[in-house]
Amino acid sequence: MNAVSRCRSKRRIRIRSLDRNRTFDVAAAPRCLVAFALALSLGACNSLGGGPIGAAGIGDGSGNPPKAPTATAPAAAEQIGSGPVHVALILPLTQASGPSALGQSLRNAAELAVSEAGANDITLLVKDDHSTPEGARIAAQAALSDGADLIIGPLFAPDVREVGRIARGAGKPVIAFSTDASTAGPGLYLLSFQAEGYVDRIMDYSASKGKKSIAALIPDNDYGRVAEGAFQQAAARDNIRVMAIEHYQPQTLAAAVQKIAALGDQIDSLFIAEQADAMPSVSQALTTAGINAKRVQILGTGLWNDARVLKLPALQGAWFAAPDNGAFNAFAARYRAKFGSEPTRISSLSYDAVSLAAALAHTQGSQRYSENVLTNRSGFNGADGVFRFRPDGSNERGLTVLQINNGAAAPISPAPHSFAGSASAT
Repeated sequence: MNAVSRCRSKRRIRIRSLDRNRTFDVAAAPRCLVAFALALSLGACNSLGGGPIGAAGIGDGSGNPPKAPTATAPAAAEQIGSGPVHVALILPLTQASGPSALGQSLRNAAELAVSEAGANDITLLVKDDHSTPEGARIAAQAALSDGADLIIGPLFAPDVREVGRIARGAGKPVIAFSTDASTAGPGLYLLSFQAEGYVDRIMDYSASKGKKSIAALIPDNDYGRVAEGAFQQAAARDNIRVMAIEHYQPQTLAAAVQKIAALGDQIDSLFIAEQADAMPSVSQALTTAGINAKRVQILGTGLWNDARVLKLPALQGAWFAAPDNGAFNAFAARYRAKFGSEPTRISSLSYDAVSLAAALAHTQGSQRYSENVLTNRSGFNGADGVFRFRPDGSNERGLTVLQINNGAAAPISPAPHSFAGSASAT
């Protein structure tokens, strides 16, 4: 009896084809990879539930992750697992100042995924990119020389571009963690929290609640420009009139907010594409200008799920979109039990990517990492809720909408548990 049959007989789970338009569950269940497959119709060996929370990102002021683990130097040419399918994991395990706690947390999450999957389907080839594009290039070349069928990582955009270039030449897919959507492309998929998804979700929700006329405050930086593009597209799609878009730098913030305030009753909502670090200054400017969420509905992104933002007076009553965090909390508890430290918030990305790689190796045979499998329209279910890859390499996530009240964020529109009935991921 093969591994699939053994797991089926123990759990009474029937395997179905991807063609049945089902969703894979990549929330790992110990020793039973069939748990990953087809969660919506079949359940899982140990599926994880959902609840509200917030965003994650790297170097962008999003969220306050718990205390990171103490960084230790990784072993050279480390391998995790003993399966026949080789998957490379390229991470910033070290940087100029020494070992990276962030890279170590991503590596630990990958080990947790392999151990929960049973360690018999994939061998994870752990490579250090030393937080540089050159290091990423060398790591990718080594991974391909070692027979990797799939590359997971790296994290930083310049490194992702270099790995993508090497992998593309070899015809191997990449699942990377950069939040920079410009790094994505056919065969290079981003499993990250992207501004476009946050903006689409919050704009669609506000339109569903009758919001018709909006203004936007856009910081003059890369994140602001990405969010602005998504904002304009969403407003057009949702038939929301854009009355003003005010761009600002720190020294011009107050003047920009005053121009928004001068619109008075012409707007019923205000989108602010700002990151957590700068929101205290924005809140003060809103208060000074007389703008608050009781008169104008304030909208933001998942970067606001941060204690510094949630307590700001001018943002009480504001709405923002963020990932579902119930399964993340369960993942974090298992991580703490195994490693004795808190995972960084984005370590769930590594866990989900490795879990997915193991599940597909277990169930999809030679087509495991083909475009058709990875861009399955029904998507996958992981530690941050449902997600799917688009053919252009970007992703779509099921997000919840939260409202800030009394210094906390409460869900007011739950994240979807599937993509059933939603638009095609093309």
